[in-house]
Amino acid sequence: METIYKVALSFITGLGPVNIKKVIAYTGGLEGFFKENKNNLLKIPGIGKVVTDKLDRQSALIQAEEELKFIVDNNINICSYLDDNYPQRLLNCFDSPCTLYYKGNADFNTTRNISIVGTRNATENGRELCNQLIADLSHKKIKTTITSGLAYGIDICAHKAALKNTLPTIAVIGHGFHQMYPAQHKQHAADIIHRGALISEFTSKSKFDPKHFVRRNRIIAGMSDATIVIESAIKGGSLVTANIANSYNRDVFAFPGRVGDKFSMGCNHLIKTNQANLIESIKDLEYILGWKDGSEKIKEIQTKLFVELSTEEEKIVNYLKKEGKTPIDLLCIGTSFPMSKVSSLLLKLEFDGIVRSHPGKIYSLNS
Repeated sequence: METIYKVALSFITGLGPVNIKKVIAYTGGLEGFFKENKNNLLKIPGIGKVVTDKLDRQSALIQAEEELKFIVDNNINICSYLDDNYPQRLLNCFDSPCTLYYKGNADFNTTRNISIVGTRNATENGRELCNQLIADLSHKKIKTTITSGLAYGIDICAHKAALKNTLPTIAVIGHGFHQMYPAQHKQHAADIIHRGALISEFTSKSKFDPKHFVRRNRIIAGMSDATIVIESAIKGGSLVTANIANSYNRDVFAFPGRVGDKFSMGCNHLIKTNQANLIESIKDLEYILGWKDGSEKIKEIQTKLFVELSTEEEKIVNYLKKEGKTPIDLLCIGTSFPMSKVSSLLLKLEFDGIVRSHPGKIYSLNS
């Protein structure tokens, strides 16, 4: 029954992912979300009568039953934001999808994950930059997952280079699994499924809509530690992805290009306006992200002895002691503290060497 609820979340209208997660937190889980009466929902802050009147959970469950047949017939996997296999980095993104559908066997929570995006009209120089960066990443002891959007140009170049260099790669698509766009990349998609994963928030009932590719970009940005832009015009999907990554407090990198080149203008603008770090090689990526072979951080904080904890800090520490690695979102729920308070408490605990941060705003006690 839990599976049908996960799928039904995709068919909820009138509530976006932010409010769906809020209601689920108040009702105690997926089943509670679908069974709670409307009068009780009205008591939830920010959920008014206009919203509840549009909330047709029964219709969502009926559509989910039909969709589940398609999912089973096509060997599609499902995960919700409450599952362990959900991309943990996405949990820190306020508008991340409640449910994701995927094919393949890639680990969404590898130690290192970067997004590579760029123009659909990639030049030979752009493709060379992409190929060289991924080839250099493949020589490292800690393997990096390459995430992109399966589009023409830089996107598909990144996927192909990852496959060639035996790095896991994840393609985020802007439609359901009942179709493939672009159709010319169908074979590449099959290769990615074999050596990585295809992932989407859309069902087979979703109509093809260019706006879905903008929504897809937030998943590309949110799943990764950093987004790298290789060639972009002054406007385009790559800059949208970079802006979203910045809004998620993720690092953004851009390869510079010649002044006046159409598909260098976007990258140069990102660098000039301090929206992206300038990158020329893997060394720049490693330096900014603090990557070293065999360890995640250059800087290690030594635990202070005999630190006196406040009552609120003790609550954070005790929760982490019980649950282990925990995303900041679940820490907020588990401690009943608002995000602002949890963030400040974690920062102090990290300075004191008691707590350690991991990619995707995940925290654990410092061993």
